[in-house]
Amino acid sequence: MSRIESKEPKAVVGGCRSRRARRGGAARLVALVLACAALMLARPVGQHVRAAQLLVSFADATASPHVTTEDVKLEVPSGAGPARVVPARIFRPEGGADAPGIVLIHGVHYKGIEEPRLTRFAKAVSSVGFTVMTPEVSELSGYEVAAPAIDTVGAAVTSLRARLGRDKVGVMGMSFGGGVGLLAAADPRFADAVSFVVAVGAHDDLARVSRFFVTSQAEQVDGGKKPAKAHDYGAVVLMYSHASDFFAAEDVPTARRALRAWLREERDEARTVARGLGPASRQKVERLFDGDLEPFRAEILAAVAKRDAEMRDVSPAGHLGGLRAPVFLLHGAGDTVIPSTETEWLATHVPARRLRAVLVSPAIVHVELESPTLGQKAELVHFMGEVLAAAEAS
Repeated sequence: MSRIESKEPKAVVGGCRSRRARRGGAARLVALVLACAALMLARPVGQHVRAAQLLVSFADATASPHVTTEDVKLEVPSGAGPARVVPARIFRPEGGADAPGIVLIHGVHYKGIEEPRLTRFAKAVSSVGFTVMTPEVSELSGYEVAAPAIDTVGAAVTSLRARLGRDKVGVMGMSFGGGVGLLAAADPRFADAVSFVVAVGAHDDLARVSRFFVTSQAEQVDGGKKPAKAHDYGAVVLMYSHASDFFAAEDVPTARRALRAWLREERDEARTVARGLGPASRQKVERLFDGDLEPFRAEILAAVAKRDAEMRDVSPAGHLGGLRAPVFLLHGAGDTVIPSTETEWLATHVPARRLRAVLVSPAIVHVELESPTLGQKAELVHFMGEVLAAAEAS
C-alpha cells in the first residue's frame, strides 16, 4: 500500500489565470510527469502520462475532451415495491468500444449529475480511455446521506457491467458520494462486481463530520482534536436535512424552503422566505445565515447524538469488512466540508489487504484542484496512475 502525506504549504487558487498561462501550466505538468514516470518505475510511463492528461483536462474549465454522452434510465430495485427509475449519464471515449467502466458518484449538491465539476471530471476520466456512468443519487442531490443511495450506486454498477459485457467495473465517489461508494462496494449484493474503489474527500463517520460542522474541531484517530474552521455550508445542510429536530412543526416546511434557497445560493429569496417563519424559528434561521451557531450549538449536537444510530447506518466505519476490491483514498488537506482526518479514519477501517494508496494533499480543496506545486503534481499523477492501472486490470 502506498501512503503519501503531502506537507507542502497550501497553494494560491489559480482560477483567474489566462488561457495561455493554463496551457503553459499544462505543458509543464506533462513534462514533469514524463520525467517523474521514468524515475518512479512503479507503473508503465503511459499510465502516468494519461493520469497527467486527466488532471490537466479536469483543472482546465475550458477544456473540451472528445467524448460522447448518452442519457439513460436506471431501474433501482426497492424491496417488494416497484423499482425506482432514476436518470444517469454515460460518457464514452472516442473509439472506446471495449473501454473499462467506472461509476462516478456525485456529492451532496442540488445539481446532482448536472453539477459542472462532476461533468468536467467525468469527461476527463472518459477521455483517457474509460466509459463513465454518473447516476443521479436523489438522496445526495436532496442534501441527505441515506441508505437508498447505496441501492442506486449498486444498480449503476449492475447496469454498467451489463452494458459493457464486463464482470466488474470501478466505483469512484466524490465527497459524501465517496462514503456511499465504499458502502456499495462492501455490500455483499455488489462486492463481487466492483473492480476498485476511489473515495475523494469522503466521510468515514457521518456523526463525527456533523459534529465538526458545529464545533470546527476535527476528531483525530489518536483521540486528539484539530482546530479547523468548518464551512458554513455543513451546518445549513445538517439543519435542512433534519429540520424537524430544530423547528416547530408548523415552521418545518417554510424553514426547509428557506434553507434550500440558501444552499442554492439564492440568498435574497432565502431571507424573504424566512420572514414567513414564527419568531423563534426566524431568529434561528437568520443567525444560521449569518454564520452564528453559538446560540444553538448545543441543540445541534444533541440532535446529532439522537440520530447517531441512523447516521452509523450510512457511515463506512464498521461496514467495510465486505470489501473485495482495492481501495484508493484521496483528500484535500485543508478540506473545510469533510476534514481530511476522515480519510485517516477510513485508512484504519478499510481492510489492510484492500488499501492500495492514501494521499492527503494541499493541492485539493474538497473535490476541486487548486494550483499544485511541482511536488504535489507528481504525487497526484502517481496516485491517479495507480488508479488507472487498477481500472485497466478489471
